[in-house]
Amino acid sequence: MLLPSDEMSPPLLEVRISLFDRSQVGRLVLSIRHYHHHVTSHRHDHAQLVFGLSGALALEIDGRQNLALPDRAAVIPAGCVHAFAGESQCLVLDAPGEESALQDLLGGYADAGRRVLTMPQCVPLNPMAAGMVRWLADAPYLDDVLARHGAAVLLAAMSEAVLPAPGLLPLTKLNQYIDQHCAHPLSVADLARQVHLSPSHFHARFISELGLAPMEYVRQRRMQHAQYLLQSTALPIGEVGERVGYASQSAFAQAVRRAYGLAPLTLRRQAQSASQDKTP
Repeated sequence: MLLPSDEMSPPLLEVRISLFDRSQVGRLVLSIRHYHHHVTSHRHDHAQLVFGLSGALALEIDGRQNLALPDRAAVIPAGCVHAFAGESQCLVLDAPGEESALQDLLGGYADAGRRVLTMPQCVPLNPMAAGMVRWLADAPYLDDVLARHGAAVLLAAMSEAVLPAPGLLPLTKLNQYIDQHCAHPLSVADLARQVHLSPSHFHARFISELGLAPMEYVRQRRMQHAQYLLQSTALPIGEVGERVGYASQSAFAQAVRRAYGLAPLTLRRQAQSASQDKTP
């Protein structure tokens, strides 16, 4: 284990190239980062792909040990606590958390892209993705437009191996259903009906394809939406909880603490403080 789960520190790294502004919502973001042996742990509300360029970056993602090495990529899903350390250089792709943004960026590859970004893992790169990583890492300068499209092509190349086949669950359709009914109770049977399967068959298929149980996936999406509402609106805490399916404010607060290690109000104030720090 790299770091106790309750020990958090800001990331210690040097960014050599920031290909475009990481504060822009709804965009794929690339940067080349130098990591050091100092152990760091944090989490963020967007998914991330870490491509090894040189050295080896040791990662612990949601309790699983991984290594980011050349020609391999570590997948860090949104909301996963991850610790990392090691003298290394990596190309890092930050993916937008918004469902519509990923759809707009990847088009027909969006469903496959979501599958890539859902499960914590370290995967070998196919030749197309490996070539894209080397090209992006070696480029002396990329403007915003070229960087954005390069990042989209890179994620599409990663997704090529898992393009939706006739037998795979329609993740986009399921995500839309979950988001539309986020304020209401949901069950495995509700989700199974959307794809015309029995609850038991759907449950087994979901775990096989995505690596987690359907209701855990629903809980994660509720928490991601709750974090967005807490950090981008002034809605009362209780109303935010109701919008993501919690009738009790105390139950909502407990769920947020389990997901993010913070109370809802602290999560909101943290975002406000970060926003003020960026103000010139």
